[in-house]
Amino acid sequence: MFSDWIPRAVWALMLLVLVLGGCTSQPTPVNPARHAARPTAAPGATTATGFAVAPTAPIRRSVFGHSVQGRELVVFRAGPVKALRRILVVGVIHGNETAGRAIALDLLRSAPPVTTEVVVVPDLNPDGSARGTRQNAAAVDLNRNFAYRWTSLGVRGDQQYSGTGPLSEPESRAMAALIGFVHPTVSVWFHQPVGVVDESGGSVLVERRFAAILGLPLERMQRYNGSVVSWENTTYPGTTAFVVELPSRLNTSLETKVRRALLDLER
Repeated sequence: MFSDWIPRAVWALMLLVLVLGGCTSQPTPVNPARHAARPTAAPGATTATGFAVAPTAPIRRSVFGHSVQGRELVVFRAGPVKALRRILVVGVIHGNETAGRAIALDLLRSAPPVTTEVVVVPDLNPDGSARGTRQNAAAVDLNRNFAYRWTSLGVRGDQQYSGTGPLSEPESRAMAALIGFVHPTVSVWFHQPVGVVDESGGSVLVERRFAAILGLPLERMQRYNGSVVSWENTTYPGTTAFVVELPSRLNTSLETKVRRALLDLER
């Protein structure tokens, strides 16, 4: 019996050592890097469900041209890089109508859009803004300088002088190139001080909804030769470019409505 007891005692002792060893040993440390969250797919790849993963990025800033006096023309882009839908917002084209700049920049502070890319040009006429003039530094009205039925208007010094030819100004050429590259689905151009949304020749449904959110009337304003929205609407059929004439003075309520209307375009 003693000989039978020894093996049992040995096995019991070994089991006790294993149990005590497991209780006193230190746990293996976790390497946070190995357990960090990883993307489910690379940008632009296709998931197992068959849907493309929309690549997103933080706000991208770039210079797309320079003014007559050498000031940078800056564009900001936010949202999916390869979005099928793009919204262009231009804050200033006339240097004495600058309320749209802050509104355009404020749009970038919103949550990044999921399915739409937002393209913001705060100021297309930095020389005019610095001088407080409608025209650029060459005394040209940029909104009469695009290649939509351009015609010679006035002489240098006149308020609506259209330049020496279509796209004669560096700002106009840079903007035309940017629009051709971005190919926006909808473009919003801010002006002052009439306080209306212009029925500019694109989708009247888009213009009407925008006007309704702002609480401003929708009116068909005069069509001008060389205007950028007419050039966009005729050059890129199926897209919509329109003018928003802000009042001479903005209030918080209207600014909130404009922001909401711009965000509504992202849907």
